[in-house]
Amino acid sequence: MIYDYITKNFNKGEPIFLNEIPGSSKEVIRQEMKRLTDEGKLERSFNGVYFIPYKTILGTDGKMSIDKYIEKKYFTVGGYLTGISLVNKYGFTSQNPSVYEICSNEATTKQRKLEIDGNNLIIYKPLSLITKDNIKELEFLSLMSIIDKYSELSGIEYRNKLREYVDNVGINFNVVREYISLFPAVVYKNIYEGGLMNELV
Repeated sequence: MIYDYITKNFNKGEPIFLNEIPGSSKEVIRQEMKRLTDEGKLERSFNGVYFIPYKTILGTDGKMSIDKYIEKKYFTVGGYLTGISLVNKYGFTSQNPSVYEICSNEATTKQRKLEIDGNNLIIYKPLSLITKDNIKELEFLSLMSIIDKYSELSGIEYRNKLREYVDNVGINFNVVREYISLFPAVVYKNIYEGGLMNELV
């Protein structure tokens, strides 16, 4: 039974995509999901995406996890956060983004704006196909193309934080050199000011 499968394999609030549900046909699955939604056992977030309903600690209706949605929809095919979210992720700013900016192989156009369950998303097409062999370096180059706009750190504190990030993530500068020409020229300036020029040349 589909509902038994869902309760065993998905957490409350976790997005459930139709293609994650096993069944004899998509139409049968769609009809069963509609029935479960009508019975209140599932909540339909939008077309083709559902979640198990739950109550928050305040007793209000819980929402689908946007972070899980982004992870499933955009990261499993190759993707990463960009914009303020990326700068915040590695501790260069305390600013929280009002928009989720995502670079993903899922994107078919240069830039697309979406509204998902009250959350604003901007999906960017990557400058090169994101793979397991270049994702860290493409993310690094994305960070270097915007860090001067958003970083709250400067001087030695900024350089130390950047060095810590590069070492912890394990950035391969041979791979960086392969893709750097695809990114804006400001990347070179930010890498130089971050004290990483020796690694690049």
